[in-house]
Amino acid sequence: MENEKQLVNALQNGSEEAFKTLVAIYQENILNTCLGFVPNLQDAEDLAQEVFLTVYRSIGSFRGEAALSTWIYRLAITASLEAIRYRKRKKRIAFFQSLTNIEGSEASDVHSNFGHPGILLENQERARVLYQHIDKLPDNQRIAFTLHKVDGLSHKEICEIMDTSISAVESLLFRANRNLKKSLKIYYEKQMI
Repeated sequence: MENEKQLVNALQNGSEEAFKTLVAIYQENILNTCLGFVPNLQDAEDLAQEVFLTVYRSIGSFRGEAALSTWIYRLAITASLEAIRYRKRKKRIAFFQSLTNIEGSEASDVHSNFGHPGILLENQERARVLYQHIDKLPDNQRIAFTLHKVDGLSHKEICEIMDTSISAVESLLFRANRNLKKSLKIYYEKQMI
């Protein structure tokens, strides 16, 4: 962890080289985390950039109570959830505006431009449906599920990021899996009718 302390010190002293190193180390992981929540590559790239700008602006307040990676993951999750909430609010407003016949309002689905680069074209529809159902999970279940299944993090890493116990993470993952199976079963049964 000595290298991490040196990196944090250099960042806090305003080193551009340290910031480039930080981005090189975490860029792919943070982008994948954002893609797990907002599965549109352009939106996820924007969120990842926002996360690194937040790190740059607020590294002076980083106290080292958690690992640097944990702090950065928390920032990525927060930014992603805020983006989802913003889009949902925007969608509700657009819906209300359409009911009241206010022009220029189009509701946009968070997942309408689904574009996760790691998924082949023929699987995009299934993946879009899956992400829609993941998006309906309660926040803590969605965070744990995304960090585990999309980012491949261990239960220990997730409990550090979420600041909870391993048993709580296991419970969240169990409930997320159960809720996804239930909602996907209902969805696909309706599709067969």
